[in-house]
Amino acid sequence: MPGENLSRDEAQERAALLSVDSYDVFLDLRSAVGETEPGAAAGEPRTFRSVTTLRFRCAEPGAASFADLVAPSVTAVSLNGRDLDPGEVFDGVRIRLEDLAAENELVVDAQCAYSRTGEGMHRFVDPEDGEVYLYTQYEPADSRRVFANFEQPDLKAPFRFEARAPEGWTVWSNGVGELVDGVWKFAETKPISTYITAVVAGPYHYVTDSYSRTFDDGTKLEIPLGAMCRKGLASHFDADDVFLVTKQGLDFFHDHFDYPYPFGKYDQAFVPEYNLGAMENPGLVTFREEYIFRGKVTQTSYEARANVILHEMAHMWFGDLVTMVWWDDLWLKESFADFMGTFANVGATRFTDAWITFANRRKAWAYRADQLPSTHPITADIRDLQDAKLNFDGITYAKGASVLKQLVAYAGQDAFLEGARRYFKRNAYGNTRLGDLLSALEETSGRDMAAWSRSWLQTAGVNSLTPQVILDAEGRVGELSVLQEAPESHPELRPHRVAVGLYRREGDGPLVRYARAEVDVDGPRTVVTELAGAEAPGLVLVNDDDLTYCKIRFDENSLATLREALGEITDPLARALCWSALWNLTRDAILPARDFIALVLRFAGRESDIGVLQMLQAWADSALVHYVAPDWREEGGALLAEGALEELRLAEPGGEHQLAWARFFAVVASGEADLQLLQGLLEGTAEIDGLEVDQELRWAFLEPLAARGAADESVLAAELARDDTASGKRHQVRCLAARPSAEVKAQAWAAVVESDALSNALVEATISGFGRPSRRDLLAPYTERYFAAIDRVWAERSIQIGMDVVRGLFPSLQDSPETLAATDAWLAAHEDAPPALRRLVLESRDDLARALRGQARDIAAAG
Repeated sequence: MPGENLSRDEAQERAALLSVDSYDVFLDLRSAVGETEPGAAAGEPRTFRSVTTLRFRCAEPGAASFADLVAPSVTAVSLNGRDLDPGEVFDGVRIRLEDLAAENELVVDAQCAYSRTGEGMHRFVDPEDGEVYLYTQYEPADSRRVFANFEQPDLKAPFRFEARAPEGWTVWSNGVGELVDGVWKFAETKPISTYITAVVAGPYHYVTDSYSRTFDDGTKLEIPLGAMCRKGLASHFDADDVFLVTKQGLDFFHDHFDYPYPFGKYDQAFVPEYNLGAMENPGLVTFREEYIFRGKVTQTSYEARANVILHEMAHMWFGDLVTMVWWDDLWLKESFADFMGTFANVGATRFTDAWITFANRRKAWAYRADQLPSTHPITADIRDLQDAKLNFDGITYAKGASVLKQLVAYAGQDAFLEGARRYFKRNAYGNTRLGDLLSALEETSGRDMAAWSRSWLQTAGVNSLTPQVILDAEGRVGELSVLQEAPESHPELRPHRVAVGLYRREGDGPLVRYARAEVDVDGPRTVVTELAGAEAPGLVLVNDDDLTYCKIRFDENSLATLREALGEITDPLARALCWSALWNLTRDAILPARDFIALVLRFAGRESDIGVLQMLQAWADSALVHYVAPDWREEGGALLAEGALEELRLAEPGGEHQLAWARFFAVVASGEADLQLLQGLLEGTAEIDGLEVDQELRWAFLEPLAARGAADESVLAAELARDDTASGKRHQVRCLAARPSAEVKAQAWAAVVESDALSNALVEATISGFGRPSRRDLLAPYTERYFAAIDRVWAERSIQIGMDVVRGLFPSLQDSPETLAATDAWLAAHEDAPPALRRLVLESRDDLARALRGQARDIAAAG
């Protein structure tokens, strides 16, 4: 709707005019259960009553402004005791406020809608037991779907929440709550932004613990801890491990930040149908419930959960205590939290190899995002809320964190942390811009942060670093230089602090590092003088130890060594960096995709790091689906299935490598024998020593069977009866949409594109099943329909569902020049489409063009 997409200019104007003293918010959530309200017309949303009392000051008495509220209806509005006609002042998204006084009180009584898209007050009905669960999710601007407010991060205020709830429910919010005469009343918060307020309500399973710490001056900090999930997940909830990581994180951040946790209690809610990984609401962090594991998972999953717990905890300081003025500086919180999540994981928990996961997994996300046409500087130009929504991306998170890791190497860890401490203390409960942080870091490091910022934060694109080795007459290194390149679209060459490692092997022994030098790479060519005279290397690794953010390239000799001995590299981080570099070479159409698959088949079985192994398996599947020559897909798939089954049988019985290979085998299974084995494992007529086929693994085996036509609707219904839970329903919906039938694909398309009846989680599951690559021919009719539909979908649906549909249904599997031309035609005909929509289509177009280049390279390699 007009006015829903708040612009930066509007926010700046309002912030200059207004300052907020307090919010009192009352929510009546009793309507969450039972039938919809009497008299409600069919198709009307289920609503709840929301009453907001907002006290604020105006710098120019007599001026006009507006409050934000997205709601089906408003019952009453009063400003400074004067009743306003809701029909005149409320347009569905804003409340017009005129003739403001120096001090003002706005009271808004509204009927707000429960959400089924994970935006605002999400309502979930558990199919297992019929229980209803509520939670809120706001970032960047959906608190206005729950209460009237000034929806921008720099208008902070204290909040007091109250709520009525159905009998037997518990309600949580940011502050400590108690039930008084049937009303849940919560302690007033510190000044915080609207987007990090939160309410969770329902019959949640709730576990408690506590954290205490005595500081050097003798004062003691006590933090009540809580963790919750749906009752249906209680038997799987390992709250002890959640609390362990939480306490380790609180110790770590208190040690390093020298600022006591400022928000009282620390609850963590694992909630259903959550769009994100988690959200840093102070005192009430929300997580996707998939972090509660219903079946056996590898340590990668536990490490990822710990990383998210610590990422959100870092936000209590970076983001909640000190908040960016506007979304341009989103990186001020997200880059730091992403860095701190891994920094704390390594420094405080059992996951001491988390930097390997960061190098292999998080940076892959950044490298992809930084090569899209929509790449942007870490400090982005965010014109409005739609821009903000799309900038929760690999640049803001993973590239920003990578650059901060480089900054620690550049400025020193002690100086970096002391700069953070000064930043907190100066700006507590306030709002900041880039310069506020840079000035603190410049003081503590003595470095020129403005120059560093210009190169790393204010320019886009990723550099490539390639070694050049010249041997002398004796066969030693005469000169070793590092060549730096940048893409034409973003030609910036940056200063890089890198370690250059030289590796060799003796005979058939391991490939080990025998020389290392740190050097500041600056400009197109940098000579590494310290390595002159070293013995000739088999492998030169130019970003050894992963100090900087770059694409690693290899000289021909190093690439030949990797083809023969990649599995012989003993250092797991160096091995992960080589794998990442090889994947970038594949995506850049330099290394043929079939060669990458051959490397995976040859060496992945020897990979000791389970996180790296699972990433390699995902990359191999991506290479098969997108980058190999189309006429080699069948052969390549058969080779991967054969290799995966061999490794599955060789893996330690009951171990996590066995589980990873079992899941990967299910992904690539295609031949009749593969499908029969999966069927046998499900029915118990086949067995692999030590492999426990739990419920989650059953669904993983059923999806390829459904996609290949070997598991019909009755089989999937029977499995749902066996696993009649919310998770089981999502799996069933995905498998149903995966079936190889034109009628099935038409039903799935209609359910997502032509109807808004599905919740966000079931939209995601349907899109995932619809897009299975095994029958591309069945998806061919939807290319034209996609481009005909996305304008309407974007205009009519919430931005979250719009993003899911535009990204998820793009015809990427119709990988032909004709699809590329159809995409270009849509872009040419829709130059005035919303920028966020155009960005999503442009990104998908770029992925398609990259796939076609990769296929051309693979075809050429085949001769």
